[in-house]
Amino acid sequence: MTPQQASARALEICQLAPIVPVLVVHDASIAQDLARALIAGGLPALEVTLRTDAALEVIAQMAKVEGGVVGAGTLLTPADVRAAKAAGARFGVSPGATDILLDACEAEDLPLLPGAATASEAMRLLERGYSVQKFFPAEASGGAAALKAIGAPIPQVRFCPTGGVSPSNAADYLGLSNTICAGGSWVCPQNLIDAKDWGAIEALAREASKLRV
Repeated sequence: MTPQQASARALEICQLAPIVPVLVVHDASIAQDLARALIAGGLPALEVTLRTDAALEVIAQMAKVEGGVVGAGTLLTPADVRAAKAAGARFGVSPGATDILLDACEAEDLPLLPGAATASEAMRLLERGYSVQKFFPAEASGGAAALKAIGAPIPQVRFCPTGGVSPSNAADYLGLSNTICAGGSWVCPQNLIDAKDWGAIEALAREASKLRV
């Protein structure tokens, strides 16, 4: 998979909904129920972060749920890429980008949202062929104002900002011409996951799905 092909597929996934839930799941037994709730609420693209021991099994279980597109977040190494692809991930997300990681994703045909926080990082990824990127950490890197400023001289790159995005500022990001969607964890808070309150999570997802780019 070329970087251009990866970005084309990433664009398709990012356009499925305005918000991509960023999921930290410790128990694979609830993975399908959680995925169903988010998909029913209108958020079919799901990012499962590789921050828990259960993450790969969570991806495998969510990949079985109809209507969803499950990806793996926090990809750091080629081993992460191979494991995520084997588990059923259909896209990957990384907090930054290294040549080794990019090489691995291209070799495994795993579309990647590579992370960038500065104009130089965005330019370097664009030079390689990645026109769809993750802006991370969004709020800590200057928020929507910074992303807008980066977009002025580099309009060829479109972003999925993640990191500190919330209901109070999501519209600021989604209103930018260089934003496709945003990643957020507020649609699946840990207390609702622990309570297995799928109805409440579906409701949060439905509200998030009404946000518009």
